[in-house]
Amino acid sequence: MKKLLLASSILLSTYSFSQFNVKVEIPSYLADSEVYLYGFNGSKEILYSKAKISNNIASFKVDKQYVGMMRAFFKKVNSSVNMVSENKDIMFKMDLDSNNKISNITFQDQTNQLFSNDVELQKKQELILPALIQIKDYYKPSESFYKSLDSEINALSSKNLVAYEGHPFLEFYNKNQKYSNQEKVAELKPEDFINFYSKSGEYLETSTILKPSLINFLNVSKANVEGNVDKLLDAVNLETPRGQTILSELIEIFSTYGMDKLKDKYLTQANNLKCTINDRLASTIKANKNTEIGAKMPNNTFVNAIHTKAKSLYDIKASKKIVVFWSSTCSHCEAELPKLLEKYDKLKAQNIEIVGFSLDSSLEDFKAKANLYPWVNDSEGKGWYSSYGDTYNIVATPTYFVLDADNKIVSKPNHVGDVLDYLKVN
Repeated sequence: MKKLLLASSILLSTYSFSQFNVKVEIPSYLADSEVYLYGFNGSKEILYSKAKISNNIASFKVDKQYVGMMRAFFKKVNSSVNMVSENKDIMFKMDLDSNNKISNITFQDQTNQLFSNDVELQKKQELILPALIQIKDYYKPSESFYKSLDSEINALSSKNLVAYEGHPFLEFYNKNQKYSNQEKVAELKPEDFINFYSKSGEYLETSTILKPSLINFLNVSKANVEGNVDKLLDAVNLETPRGQTILSELIEIFSTYGMDKLKDKYLTQANNLKCTINDRLASTIKANKNTEIGAKMPNNTFVNAIHTKAKSLYDIKASKKIVVFWSSTCSHCEAELPKLLEKYDKLKAQNIEIVGFSLDSSLEDFKAKANLYPWVNDSEGKGWYSSYGDTYNIVATPTYFVLDADNKIVSKPNHVGDVLDYLKVN
């Protein structure tokens, strides 16, 4: 009996700690790159594994069951490869083009071969199919070229649903993409979305469909957004993980688009829940509490700071601080940060300091741009995977906060003009 129990425990251990592997044949240029594998919970990406690289093979071990979309991120080239996990081993190889952009991705597992074919078909449907339909109008049905065009149009317009047998996630993903496709929103009503969210099976959260479909739901609900959101939340039940994930997504969407009244209403509803709160909603509640007016902004220990010898945000002493989250690739930052630079001497004269946190993936790009500005700047070099998002509720760049001498948030301006107006700097 003891031997049987021991054998069982070994089997359980193997099952628990080695669910599946992902192996990628990479160019030698990436042999020293950090490579990360992410899964999804709604729009939030969850780190599942960091690659071990040997002999130009990047290997990931995933020790948890996971079915859904995944993404391998290659930090050195700041690029990713999307794939589908069915909790089975995945293998692919890839090249880099002359600009070090990922190219020629070739999957060896059947699931991702199907997924890749679908992606390619979708591109053709979006780019080629409309042109073929227009061209066909110039020919007569009796002409051979018309028949060839008609045949190609039919081929591009149809999907081989039989191929999805045995691939339930791919079947779910392809069947329900209409909810996240902006071009097909006109065909749907708010009730269609509510029915979809309340009756979808286990794959919704890992499909990457949730957030774009919620944005589409809000668009088709524009005549009565609040009323339809209330109906949706009743239907999905806020005492369930799905209901709380949807509530979290909605709060973040309202925050992103400046719909403050709705954000405040549903954030209050989240705070008043008496049931167990899932991690996703808990992080949304915490991030908003961290950054509400009057809250003491959480400290941040610098990791790659320039223009300072200070070790953290709290070490910067000033009567007021402007904290700005930005990126070298952000066009709005390009337009707004020079306006802060113009007023920097006046700000300094009033004992006001600026502290920037960059959401750049490349530290080289961060430093090249940050050196143009004389104020304190720091970056983790992790892009949107930086800790800033969860800690400070950052959903867009630039995002501004004004702190007092005790690091309490006294203002959350929307634009650089609002920052300067609040501080009365002309």
